[in-house]
Amino acid sequence: MQVAVIHTAFEDKPRTVAFVEVGERTGNEALEYAYRWTNNVEGSWSMKVREFEDGHENGDFNPDVTVMHELHKDDQGKTWGLRSTSVGDQMLMGTEKYVVASVGFDKLSDYGH
Repeated sequence: MQVAVIHTAFEDKPRTVAFVEVGERTGNEALEYAYRWTNNVEGSWSMKVREFEDGHENGDFNPDVTVMHELHKDDQGKTWGLRSTSVGDQMLMGTEKYVVASVGFDKLSDYGH
């Protein structure tokens, strides 16, 4: 099963940034897995390298994550990864959409949308 990660918290319009293969995980466990692996904790989840050019390991590399949005290049040509998934972003699991809450996840339907 896949969870689609949709960044909405700081964008002008929602954008799907990743699909995360969650394997046999279901419910909150699947959402937590997708959340963890679309966060920059020990590197960059969206820069699909196991090791950076400087030789440091990318602790956020996960082959279960497919990046769906283009990375940003600055004026000097340096590529920057995507931001971490945050409170207010959304996740689509099956036919249910969830909002990342301060703690855990809330069904979008609970928001009255």
